[in-house]
Amino acid sequence: MNTAMVAGVSLVYLLAMFAIAFWGDRRSGREGGIMQSPYVYALSIAVYCTSWTFYGSVGLAAEQGVHYLPIYLGPTLMAALWWIVLRKMVRISKINRITSIADFIASRHGKRPLLGGLVAAIALVGLVPYIALQLKAVSITFSVMVDHPVAADALVGNGAFYTDEAFYAALILAIFAILFGTRHVDASEHHSGMVAAIAFESLVKLVAFLLAGAVITFVLFSGPADLFDQAADHARLAQLFHMGSPGDYGHWIALTLVSMVAILALPRQFQVAVVENVRERHVRDAAWLFPLYLFAINLFVLPIAFAGVLLLEDSGIHPDTYVLALPLSRDWTALALVVFLGGLSAATAMIVETVALATMLGNDLIMPALLRLRWLRLDRRTDLTRLVLRIRRAAILGVILLGYVYIRATGDSLALVGMGLVSFCAVAQFAPALLGGIFWKGATRQGALAGMAAGFTVWAYTLFLPTLAHAGWVPGSFVADGPLGLAWLRPHALFGLEGLAPVTHALVWSMLVNLGAYVGVSLLSQQDAIERIQASLFVDVFRLSAGRYGISRFWRGSATVDDLFDLLRRFIGEARARRAFDEYARRHGVDLSRTRDADAELVHLCERLLAGSVGTASARVLVSNVAQGEVVSLDEVMEILDEASQVIAYSQKLEAKSRELEAATRELRAANAQLQQLDRMKDDFIATVTHELRTPLTSIRSFTEILHDHPDLDPERRQAFLGIIISESERLTRLINQVLDLAKLESGAMRWYPESWDLKRILQDAAEATGQLFANKGVRLDLELPAGPVPYNTDRDRLMQVIINLLSNAVKFAPEGTGRVRLRLVQEADVLRVEVEDNGPGIPEAEAPHLFQKFRQVGDVLTDRPPGTGLGLVICRRIVEHLGGRIWVDPRPGEGARFAFTLPREASPAGGEGVSKGAG
Repeated sequence: MNTAMVAGVSLVYLLAMFAIAFWGDRRSGREGGIMQSPYVYALSIAVYCTSWTFYGSVGLAAEQGVHYLPIYLGPTLMAALWWIVLRKMVRISKINRITSIADFIASRHGKRPLLGGLVAAIALVGLVPYIALQLKAVSITFSVMVDHPVAADALVGNGAFYTDEAFYAALILAIFAILFGTRHVDASEHHSGMVAAIAFESLVKLVAFLLAGAVITFVLFSGPADLFDQAADHARLAQLFHMGSPGDYGHWIALTLVSMVAILALPRQFQVAVVENVRERHVRDAAWLFPLYLFAINLFVLPIAFAGVLLLEDSGIHPDTYVLALPLSRDWTALALVVFLGGLSAATAMIVETVALATMLGNDLIMPALLRLRWLRLDRRTDLTRLVLRIRRAAILGVILLGYVYIRATGDSLALVGMGLVSFCAVAQFAPALLGGIFWKGATRQGALAGMAAGFTVWAYTLFLPTLAHAGWVPGSFVADGPLGLAWLRPHALFGLEGLAPVTHALVWSMLVNLGAYVGVSLLSQQDAIERIQASLFVDVFRLSAGRYGISRFWRGSATVDDLFDLLRRFIGEARARRAFDEYARRHGVDLSRTRDADAELVHLCERLLAGSVGTASARVLVSNVAQGEVVSLDEVMEILDEASQVIAYSQKLEAKSRELEAATRELRAANAQLQQLDRMKDDFIATVTHELRTPLTSIRSFTEILHDHPDLDPERRQAFLGIIISESERLTRLINQVLDLAKLESGAMRWYPESWDLKRILQDAAEATGQLFANKGVRLDLELPAGPVPYNTDRDRLMQVIINLLSNAVKFAPEGTGRVRLRLVQEADVLRVEVEDNGPGIPEAEAPHLFQKFRQVGDVLTDRPPGTGLGLVICRRIVEHLGGRIWVDPRPGEGARFAFTLPREASPAGGEGVSKGAG
C-alpha cells in the first residue's frame, strides 16, 4: 500500500482525535457534559486494552492458545471489588486532591517526598517497556501496511533513527500528549478533552477488531464451527485446545493476579479511573460495563489467531500482525485501513501513560529537587506556572523517547506480550503499599519504602536485566550461568527455583520480598504524628469524610492572607488564585482585602490548590514556610483528664474496699458465700469501668501528646486531632456521670425531692426534651395520654431521667425515616403504667433477662455494638424500684421492643430529710 496514503490516513485520524479532544475540553464542566456519562468513564478505563490486546493477544493465542485469557480475567475479577476498593481510592483522592499514584502513596504515609520519588522512579523504569510496546506496534503495523508481505525478522530496522517510523510515531504522539495532557497547571483538574479522545479510541479499536474478526470468521471461513474444525485437524493447533502441563496452572494464577493489580496500579489506569472520575457512582456502572468491553474485544482473538496459522503459517509473517496481515493477504484495503486505525487507537493509550508519568516525575521528583536548590532562587520568581508546565512537557517527551531508545536497544528480541508483562510485574510492586495503605492503619512509611525498593530490585534482577541480555546489552552468561558463575543466582532460577515461566518466577520472588519487607518493617517501625493522622484519614475515609473534620476553631495560625495569595499565584497563576480567594470570600462572607491574618480553612484551601500543581508533599512544604501554627491551649483537655484521674482513684478505692470485704468473709464464716459473690461483682464492675475509661483516656492522651510534640502541625490535621479529643471527652463525661449516679443510687447517697406533680405533664416534658433526636432521625413520636391531669407525688427530675433514657433508646433502634415510637400512660386500679414502644428490630429472647445488668447491651460487642455505656437501664431500674415500682421489657423479636414500668398509686415517701435510705 502507498506510504503517503497510510501516513495521510493516520494523520487525518489523529487530527480527528485532536478535534474530539478540543470539543471535550470546550464542554468541560457543562451540565450533561461528556465527563458526566458513566459510559465515557467506562470507555476511558478501556485504555487498559492497548496494542498488546489488539495485536499481542492474537500473537500469543497463535502460539499458546487460551493463555492470553488471564490478562483479562484478572481485571474482570477486580471489577467485582471496585465498589469496595476503587470507590475508596476515588473518595480519598478527591478529598486530598491526589494527582497520581505516587502522590497517593506518599500522601498516605505522611506526605513524604522520598516515597513519592521512589514510586515515580519505579514507574519510569518499569513502564519504559510498555511505552516501547506501543511505539513498536505502530512501527510494525506501518511496515506491514506499506510493505506487505514482510517477514518477521524485517519488522524492526536497525538503520538511522530518522528513517525509523517508530521515531516519528513517538514525536507525533508526544505532541498530542503535550497539547491535551498539560494544558492546565493543576494536574488534579479533569482532562476532559483527553478523556473524550480516549473514550473515542476505545470505541474505534473495539469496532475495528470486531469487524476484522467477523469478516475473517464468516468470509474466509464458513463460521466458527468450520474454522475450529479446521484448527482441530491442524497438527500444531490441535495441541492448543488443551491447557497444557500442571505447571501452566501456576502461570495462569500468576498472570491473573498481576493483571488484577495492574488494572489499579498502572499509572494510566489510576489516572482515568481515579483522577479523572467526576462522580463516585460511575464506579458502580463501570464494574459491569468494563468487563463487558473486555469480553467483546476478546471475542474473535482465537478465531483470528487460528485463521492466521491456517493461512499464513508458511509466509514467515509475525503472529502479532495476523489481524492486519489477513485482510492484506486478500487485498481488502478498506478493511486493512480500518484495522490499522484500530491498532493506532490502541497505541494511543501511551498518551495517558505518559501524562500520568510526567505528572509523577514533575511533582514527585523534579519539583521537590528544584525547590531544595537554593541557588535557583525559585522563591523570588513571581510566576512558576510556566516552569511547572515546561517540566511536565519535557517529561512527556523524555519518557516517550526513552521508550524509543528501549526499542532500539532490544530490537525484535521480545514479542509485544512479553514487553507488556515486564511492565505489569514492575507496577505490581505498588500493590502492597497501595492496597495495604487504605485498609491497614499499621502500615508505615519505612515499610512501604523497604517493600517497594526490595521488590523493584528483585524485579530488575530477575526480569528487566534478562531482557537486556537477550538483546545483547548484558552478557548472556548472566542469564545462563548466573553472575560470576553462581548458578543459584541465575535470574530465571533464583535460589534453585526452577520450572516456572520467567514472568511467574519474577513475580513470585519480587512480591514475596516486597510483602515480607512491607509487613515486617511496618511491624518493627513507628509512625510519626502526621503519618498516624493520614493512616486514620485514609483507612476510615468513609466515616471521617462526612464533615466531622472541618477546620477546628481551636487552631491559631500565623499566616497572612497576602503571603498565601503570593505563594498561590506563583504556582497556579494570578487569575486562578484570585478566583479561588474571591470564591472563598463569597462563601464565608468576608472581605479578604481588609483581612490580615488567614484562618485555618484558608490555609487548608491553599495547600489543596497547590497539591494539584506540585503534589501533596511539595504543597505541604511550601505552605509550612508561610503558615506556622501555634500550640493549642490544652486547659480544657487537662480538666477532663483531672476528672478522669479522680474516677480512676475512685475505682482504686472500690478495689481496696473489695479486698476488705474479702477479709471480712474469712472472719464471718456464716456470711462467707454471700460476701464472696459480692466481691466478684465488685471486681467485675471495677474491671469494666476501668476498661471503659481506658479507651477514651488513651485516645485523649495520645492525641494531646502529638499536639504537644508537633507545634507545627498543619491546621487540617490539628483540627482532626481536636475533633477526636472533644468526642472522646464527651464520651468520658457521659460515662463518669452515669457511674457516679449509679454509685449514689447503690450506696443510698442519692438525694430525693418528692413533690406533687402532674404525671401527664412530666411525660410531655420528656417528649419535648428528646424531640430533636426524633427529628434528626425522621422518627415519629406518638403520645397516648389521659385527657385530664394525673396528680402524683414523686421526684420529677429522677422520673424524667427514666423516661428520657427509654425514649433515647427507642429512637436509637427505630428505623430511620420510617420509625415510630409510642409513649403511653395507663391508669389501672392500683398502679400507673408507663410504656415506651418502638418498631425497631426488637430484642432477642435470650437477651431480655440480662438487659438491666451493668454494661449489658444488645448486639455483637465487636462489630455491632450500639453507642452508649450500658448503664442507662441499670439506673432506670434503681430509680423505679426506689419509687416503689417495677420495670421490665417485652422483647418481641422482629416487631420492636416495649419497655414498661409501674408506679404505685400511693407514692412511698422518700424520707423526711429528702435523702433515700436503702435504695440499693
